[in-house]
Amino acid sequence: MMTKHYENFPVASVLLPRKLRQPVGLIYTFARQADDFADEGNLEAAQRLELLNGFRAELDCIKAGNRPETPLFRDLATVITQYGLPLDAFHDLLDAFSQDVVKSRYANFGEVMDYCRRSANPVGRLLLHLYGAMERRNLAYSDAICSSLQLINFLQDVAIDYRKGRIYLPQDEMEKYRITETQIARGDTGGLWSMFMQFQIERARKLLQAGAPLGRILPGRIGLEMRMIIMGGESILRKLHKSRGDVFKQRPVLKAGDWAYMLYRAVRAK
Repeated sequence: MMTKHYENFPVASVLLPRKLRQPVGLIYTFARQADDFADEGNLEAAQRLELLNGFRAELDCIKAGNRPETPLFRDLATVITQYGLPLDAFHDLLDAFSQDVVKSRYANFGEVMDYCRRSANPVGRLLLHLYGAMERRNLAYSDAICSSLQLINFLQDVAIDYRKGRIYLPQDEMEKYRITETQIARGDTGGLWSMFMQFQIERARKLLQAGAPLGRILPGRIGLEMRMIIMGGESILRKLHKSRGDVFKQRPVLKAGDWAYMLYRAVRAK
């Protein structure tokens, strides 16, 4: 699962302590597979929601102390019990992915952030549970990082999301900058597109910076992994800025050289 999807950050990588790689991998697999139910293939909306409801039923089995039907959830049940992971976080992820099936436009930034609260923030909170670092300050930093990474993904994938029938850019801000859906459909970066994207980039950057202290607070290899995650977001934002937001011709991705430089900086940053 982890080798089939491009990510802007390390997932259960060798940077983590060995004992945490399998739990982190399970959380990622849960989230990735549920996201694929909402996104991939040619299923009808009702079929997608049914698959997501199947995941909810498995979580209910775990809550009731019953044996889940699938290997993924049997393994996940062990990790949930061992680390005391909150089931609400998994349900929030499923709610966000279900929303993807039925909602394709976002009126304002508040709606976008509400989606981030359920689609991204739960992952960071689950990781803090695994790390034994659930202090209130850490939760706030983690939420800022995760929401920022989700926003960065939206900017990176404007064209991809549009082909799926979705626009995560706030509709009121599009109207303010005179950006139309037709312009997105054409891949047109004329008019105020660059200014519009620069506004989005700077907001995501400030949010990422607000959470960045977490990379220095977390100890050892988990802190190193967190700094790599943060630098992955920073690298994509730099590429977005350099292209003036032209994600149609130059969708930013991390390459081998980027990963090497990020690791160098992450090691030195501590």
